[in-house]
Amino acid sequence: MLKTNIQTFIGCEADYRDATHVLYGVPFDGTTSYRPGTRFGPSAVRAESFGLETYSPYQDKDLTDYTVFDSGDLELPFGNPVRVLEAIEARATTILDDGKFPFMVGGEHLVTLGAVRAAFKKHPDLHMIHFDAHTDLRDDYLGEKLSHATVLRRCHDLLGDQKIYHFGIRSGDRPEFKWADEGHTTLQKFNFDGLAQALQAIGDKPVYFTIDLDVLDPSEFPGTGTPEAGGVTFTALIDALIAVSKQANVVACDVNELAPIYDPSGRSTALAGKVIREFLIALQK
Repeated sequence: MLKTNIQTFIGCEADYRDATHVLYGVPFDGTTSYRPGTRFGPSAVRAESFGLETYSPYQDKDLTDYTVFDSGDLELPFGNPVRVLEAIEARATTILDDGKFPFMVGGEHLVTLGAVRAAFKKHPDLHMIHFDAHTDLRDDYLGEKLSHATVLRRCHDLLGDQKIYHFGIRSGDRPEFKWADEGHTTLQKFNFDGLAQALQAIGDKPVYFTIDLDVLDPSEFPGTGTPEAGGVTFTALIDALIAVSKQANVVACDVNELAPIYDPSGRSTALAGKVIREFLIALQK
């Protein structure tokens, strides 16, 4: 059984035995190709959360109405993404085996692969919904198969064709877009158009839902390692994540790519905390 964390995300103070949802942080940015710093994301958003209310006026619900346990951050080995992914998979597997919902806070986007591996073991027909500025579909990056730039390709290796739906994409190299267009994945550029159709196509199949916060426009969310102009708004993101959380059979999820050191104002960290609050509430069935 996981033990109580000393500092928790606001409203996530249930006992592990009673909790339906379990938060866990993964402070890793060992394959970041541009600006590092996402390793500080989980602890920063946890501390900043105490500037938020637990009540959501967007959903007219309160986080304290639910039983969410914050298990704290994983302790991870330096410079070894293979062992990092093993540690993430082990934590997510423990949570799933205990009949609870794993909610991961990254960290760079490669961390998603460890959690997807755990969810795939339990749900062999797993699908993915992916909000991001970047395709993350390279087969390798500078010769490395494990990278935040290859994470969705490695997820595809597990799940297979037409199991992954991307939204908000506005950056990647030409072969990535071509590979997706060949029928391997379903990719929506720039926004969330087609989300309703994707949810209808997926139906009640199990879904892993990953949100890279750089899907947001950097004018709203500058605190990330690889900002990309032309992103979505905060309200569009909240509407979309609520739609997915309410309509899809989401079995595990993550929020990643907050790099708080690039936004001294703290507004990016505050925004990330608000996304997590809304996400946790929306997931309650």
